[in-house]
Amino acid sequence: MYAMVLNVPGQMLQKRSLSRPRPSPDELLVKVAACAVCRTDLHVVDGELPDPKLPIVPGHEIVGRVAACGTNVRHFSVGERIGIPWLGWTCGECRYCRSGRENLCADARFTGYQIDGGYAEYTVADARYCFRIPDTYSDVEAAPLLCAGLIGYRALKMAGDAERIGIYGFGAAAHIVAQILRYQERKLFAFTRPGDTAAQDFAVRMGAAWAGNSDMAPPEELDAAIIFAPVGALVPAALRSIRAGGIVVCGGIHMSDIPAFPYDILWREKRLVSVANLTRQDAEEFLTLAPKIPIRVTTELLPLSEANTALTRLREGKLTGAAVLIPDF
Repeated sequence: MYAMVLNVPGQMLQKRSLSRPRPSPDELLVKVAACAVCRTDLHVVDGELPDPKLPIVPGHEIVGRVAACGTNVRHFSVGERIGIPWLGWTCGECRYCRSGRENLCADARFTGYQIDGGYAEYTVADARYCFRIPDTYSDVEAAPLLCAGLIGYRALKMAGDAERIGIYGFGAAAHIVAQILRYQERKLFAFTRPGDTAAQDFAVRMGAAWAGNSDMAPPEELDAAIIFAPVGALVPAALRSIRAGGIVVCGGIHMSDIPAFPYDILWREKRLVSVANLTRQDAEEFLTLAPKIPIRVTTELLPLSEANTALTRLREGKLTGAAVLIPDF
């Protein structure tokens, strides 16, 4: 099979011919139909996440069809369409796994980081961490749901029942969360890079009550804020925008350093939390909710051979919605 492979962080992906993987007893062999491009892929490629498996095939928003089942797999069959997310394996034995918080497992392994991912024609995945995709979505539409959707959903859950929510960074995850908020009749305020009027217009089209620069104050005090952009300086800005008792949720796996800020903007029982990965329960809940809304995903298609182009456009903030790679070898 062919794959786009990262050999050294900070360098471009290389097209390579690899042996088609064989599934272990607990795994599925999956023929990849589509793989969305996530900012976490960019963090892996740019060397911002430590100690990836090298060489590594990136990609963790994978939709494909089961090509073979391991001998222990009973709940999937050849030909079924499935999704493969970021969380690829956990120990199942630690206190986090045993208490429904498998996303915090210290020994967890992640797709496209420690486990070869979906920038390829085939991949293997632990069957326990694969999910059936609702029939209402095409392969391309479904791919961004596997991370942008799941992490966005988990971040929104952590924001609780907030009525006025600010989102900092209006990309793939934000445009999915925006649709959930509209469905739930909550109010969205969108913050983008200063001067990014295209993203602001996109946010308004997706239902935002207001969209502006990230260095601006919203027209109303917020109950909660979710930060998807990996920019530490947004944390103090978000804290200043929320009410007493409000919450700021950092939705990314990586963020630049948070600058020092006065205690006064955290005082009055404001909370600052991070989102770590996802659980299988998150996936089951979100993939049940998505077709009810129904969530519609804005995508830009690129052939897999142009994965470097997709990553560059994401790095430069030039994507609308989510980029999705289609195998073309």
